[in-house]
Amino acid sequence: MSYEHPQSPPPSSADQVRTLGMLAHLGGILAYFYAGWVAALVIWLVNREKRNVAAEEARVALNFQLTVLIALIVCAIVRSIPVIGFVGWLGFIAVSLISLVLSVLAAVAVQRGGSYRYPFSLELVR
Repeated sequence: MSYEHPQSPPPSSADQVRTLGMLAHLGGILAYFYAGWVAALVIWLVNREKRNVAAEEARVALNFQLTVLIALIVCAIVRSIPVIGFVGWLGFIAVSLISLVLSVLAAVAVQRGGSYRYPFSLELVR
């Protein structure tokens, strides 16, 4: 005698799309490793033709993470200058922390059904 367990309903397409948008923003956690843009790029490339929430949120996250990458590269260059290298380290820490905080805020906003716009971001991907 076997008992059938009731199956939970499959996740809706809207939930899956929202989760992908959230994951695109959470890629910012990897900014410390100069790789925060990878998750957003992959999600954007997969979804850009669909023009859905995931594609738009991934595009926004990708623009922000590319902006962060540029800032981190500038900080790395400044760090290599002996007299002002400390400023580069402070900038690196500040940019990394800002990226972490804003990425988490964006992921929470998207998961709650909204959208998120970063306070500063270059429009590199349209």
